[in-house]
Amino acid sequence: MKLSGKVAAITGAARGIGKACAKRFLDDGVKVVISDVDAEGLAKAAAELGHPEALRTVVGNVAKRADVDQLVATAVKEFGRLDIMVNNAGVARNRDILEISEDEFDEIIGINLKGAFFGVQAAAKQMIAQGGGGVIINMSSVNALLAIPALATYAMSKGGMKQLTSVAAVALAPHNIRVVAVGPGTILTDMVASSIYTSEDARKTVMSRTPAGRGGEPSEVASVVAFLASDDASYITGQTIYPDGGRLILNYTVPVKDK
Repeated sequence: MKLSGKVAAITGAARGIGKACAKRFLDDGVKVVISDVDAEGLAKAAAELGHPEALRTVVGNVAKRADVDQLVATAVKEFGRLDIMVNNAGVARNRDILEISEDEFDEIIGINLKGAFFGVQAAAKQMIAQGGGGVIINMSSVNALLAIPALATYAMSKGGMKQLTSVAAVALAPHNIRVVAVGPGTILTDMVASSIYTSEDARKTVMSRTPAGRGGEPSEVASVVAFLASDDASYITGQTIYPDGGRLILNYTVPVKDK
């Protein structure tokens, strides 16, 4: 219960990793505000998570600054402060790089990168105003480092997330605010099912370059988030931690044609 009494805000928390982070925080005694663009999914998640005395919801689109500001304002209004911000909201599209439209590019970058930037800004302003520092955690991906053409827009957004984490960590260090990131490998979420595990062959391809031999569970990512949010990680800032089943230590493979 090292996080007991803290207040956290989490974006993209109607399902998957965001929801798992909310559960872990609530179990650890944290007061939590969760947001998502999916109002129905958010309400369902809140009902499943329980802890009505410590959980609030805000429907919003992270690509809109006003919606992110509202999330932070709700945390302050309901629980008095904000100690932890988890910029988790993200989307991915499996698309040939030559077929990506301008609208699709703007959508992915808007949610994954611009939305995280808005989250960093809003959380940092509140943390500075209230004093005492805080922790901002950005949800990155192994795709920040790996070049997988079918996930080009997602990879570009996560590459930007790596630098967002780095520059924000340096800028906010004087205010005792740590900024870190978590870069999961293949985690068994709805997004993976729709954009990566598009067929049994696709699943086998992913597993062929995952030494652990399995997909990760959202709760395993939430455990890393909880660690980074705690004082156990007090000397870690600007870094991305990769719970990836060994993915990054195994070289990516490309198809080889017979000569």
